[in-house]
Formats: sequence, structure tokens, C-alpha cells
Amino acid sequence: MILPLSYFLHGQGCSDAGFCTMGAMKPSQEFNKNVPVKLRSISVAFYEGQSNTSALIRAGIFDFGLTIGGQYELQVKVPYMHIDGNFGTTSGIGDISLSLTKNLYTNPEWDIMGTLGAKIPSNRSNITVPGQDAVYPMYYQTSLGTYDLVTGASFINRKWLISVGLQKPIIHQNENSFDASVDSWSWYEGGMSYVRRHDVGRDLRRGADVMMRFERNFRMSRINFNVGLLPIYRITKDQALNETNEYEKIDGTTGLALSALFGVNYSFNVFSSVHLIYGHRITDREVNPDGLTRKHVINLNYTFNF
Repeated sequence: MILPLSYFLHGQGCSDAGFCTMGAMKPSQEFNKNVPVKLRSISVAFYEGQSNTSALIRAGIFDFGLTIGGQYELQVKVPYMHIDGNFGTTSGIGDISLSLTKNLYTNPEWDIMGTLGAKIPSNRSNITVPGQDAVYPMYYQTSLGTYDLVTGASFINRKWLISVGLQKPIIHQNENSFDASVDSWSWYEGGMSYVRRHDVGRDLRRGADVMMRFERNFRMSRINFNVGLLPIYRITKDQALNETNEYEKIDGTTGLALSALFGVNYSFNVFSSVHLIYGHRITDREVNPDGLTRKHVINLNYTFNF
């Protein structure tokens, strides 16, 4: 299994809330009918992404897979996040991903798979600046702070991987109270113009996302190259508390975030492999109060099957 980004690309997309690397939606999936199915897999990944602001997001991800009854694949992903930028540094466990994937249809030429899963927050997105009465903006939070439902499906053969997915917050209010006011950030010496670049999203209710993955694979005996596109469309507006403590829809938060993807996989043997993926932003949404937008991401992953 390969990561995200989680988020996190934990995710690899340039505006990815995490589901693009879960179950049937994950990139660089193997397609070899001659290789026996492994009951378990463990992946360790390193992820790095550059935000639209100064924040550099890094993550180490542990990814465990288990085949159940020969039909279902359980995936558990746990990232450890480290964010560093002009405001300082935050770190901690990120959102946990759980998914169950089933091969819905198979023949010698192609497979169709379906996934049902969830994202579980590690905190309420309310990490504060040490020694200050100020909450970090979402760019610096290790969690999105919401419980999300994830569903998806994919078609895969030797040349193509096409997948579609939906991520919808169910318990969708976090507790981020970032406020770019002079009083809250008067201690910051970097200038208020930089502070205000971090979109305000007080007690943010994130909208739902739909994704598709179009991936062309060039498979050889041990090595596989792939190129693709990852469009993610936010179909409902984000909402946040306004000055009168009422929820207000945020204009500019719906729309397309599109990334170009490039990857290479190398299999040492049937048990272990290494994967490298690079994602580069083509376009993104106008407003991103969740802090998920990335200029580019890189993801290095080692997987062991047993």
C-alpha cells in the first residue's frame, strides 16, 4: 500500500483532505495476476508538501494492510505530522484513516474495486502558540478536526487506473479559533500582512470533496512508471462563524483543485517495493480556509508484504 497525502498527500494531491490515498483510490496499484495475494502489508512513508504560505508540511506515515477472508482488505494509516513555518513549529499525530476495500469484479484483463472508510481526527484543530493566547491557523494544525465518511471505487488494468471517491465530513465542525486581529497577533514580528494571508475559518465546517484519478502506467518486470491527473472538486461551500457567531458560507471555497502526478515504483521481489511520487499543482480553489492547498508534494514509500 502506498500513501498521503495524509493528509494528508497526508495526501499527495495539492488540495487533498486525505481520501485520495485510501483503498481503491490510492495510486500506483499493482496489477499482476501471477503474484499470489499477500495477507498483510506494512508501509512506511515520508511525505513533504509546500503550502501556499511559508509552512512546510512533513509527515511520517505508518500504513498497515490486512486481507480478511480472502475478499476484503483493511487499511489503517497513522501519520505523524511536523509543520514548520514563520509562526513556528507544530507536530503530533495526524488524522487516522480506516478503510475496507473489496474486489467487486475481476477477470484476467481488469478489476473493479470498491472502498468504504472513515477519517478520525486526532485533535480538534485548536493547537495554540506556546506562551501566547493565539490559536494557530489551519496551515499549522496537525488535524482537520472532523469525522469524515469516505467512499470510492476504481477500475484498473495493466495500463490504466481510473478511480473516483467522495469525502464528506459527518461531524464537521472543528474548534479552530484562529483570529488574524492585531490583539491576538501583536507579538508576531513578521508583519500583519503575513498573518492575514492565513484564511480565517473560525470553527470551520469543511465542505465535501469529490475526486478522480486518471493514471497511465508503463509496467515492466520490476519497474513501473506512471503519469496522471488528480482533480478534486469541493462541491459544497465551507462554513465558518462570523462576527455575530452565526455560521456563514464562505465564497470561493468550492471549485476545482487539479494536480499533475509523476511516479516510479521498483519491486525488489514479490515481498518488498519502493515508490516515489511527485505531485505538482496546476490549479486550486480561490479560497482555502482549511489550509490544505499545496504547491507541490513528494512522497517516498517502502512496502513489505508478508
